Amino acid sequence: MKNKGFKKKARKKARKKEFKVVIPARYASSRLPGKPLCLIAGKPMIQHTYERALLSQAKEVVIATDDQRIVNAVKEFTDNVVLTSSEHNSGTERLAEVMTLTGWSNDTIVVNVQGDEPLVLADHINQVAQSLADNEDAGMATLATPIHLAEDIFNANIVKVVLDSRGYALYFSRAMIPWSREQFKQEDILNAVKNEAVIEQNVWHRHVGMYAYRGHVLDQYKNLNSCTIERLESLEQLRLLFHGIKIHVSIVKKNAGHGVDVLEDIAKVEKLLAKEN
Repeated sequence: MKNKGFKKKARKKARKKEFKVVIPARYASSRLPGKPLCLIAGKPMIQHTYERALLSQAKEVVIATDDQRIVNAVKEFTDNVVLTSSEHNSGTERLAEVMTLTGWSNDTIVVNVQGDEPLVLADHINQVAQSLADNEDAGMATLATPIHLAEDIFNANIVKVVLDSRGYALYFSRAMIPWSREQFKQEDILNAVKNEAVIEQNVWHRHVGMYAYRGHVLDQYKNLNSCTIERLESLEQLRLLFHGIKIHVSIVKKNAGHGVDVLEDIAKVEKLLAKEN
């Protein structure tokens, strides 16, 4: 009888926590206006992202936009779309409004999938949601992948994250962190980047911009004041760290698919889709 009870407890612990996905999709983009509606292999980009998210274990997938044109386009393939305010300063604020509009409870786990990630991996969505469910003292979870090239470490467009012994984020930065005083002497930096030096230590990690939030943290976020480090780095997750909210970081080995920032990225994504098919 004891063994049976133990098995029941083990099954209960292993049970996956339900979660929902929100895909923020803004029409205004300085580098590519109307980006969510750009056609990729005959479909709007936002449709590719939505269909990829459906492959995850999410109980519900909702597109959140601030523009009626996107609402109209999305209605061609799903009714799971909400019109939100155009005054939000971040995707996190948009998610908080979605929580209110949909009536989701404060214990809901919500995964933010960027609308310009038409090759997003369902496994990554599942992993970040499970990471948050497994770490009860975390208010948010995200992903990272190891960096092996010096070129990437010194690239300010690649966000780095430093972790503690339990996998919680200590800091996110566009700078090279941690700084190896011996390995990267100032005079050797340019040569290291030029030669694409391989990094041997498994210390440096690239942040993968996917987030899972607890509903109560989203509700709290809209009342948190912005902070200097958030503004300096232009990284909204630093607001949570600044206010003492823990962020758990799960390591993934497989890189996320190519995102779309500029018009040239569309051709790259189409080539990758063709390879998949």
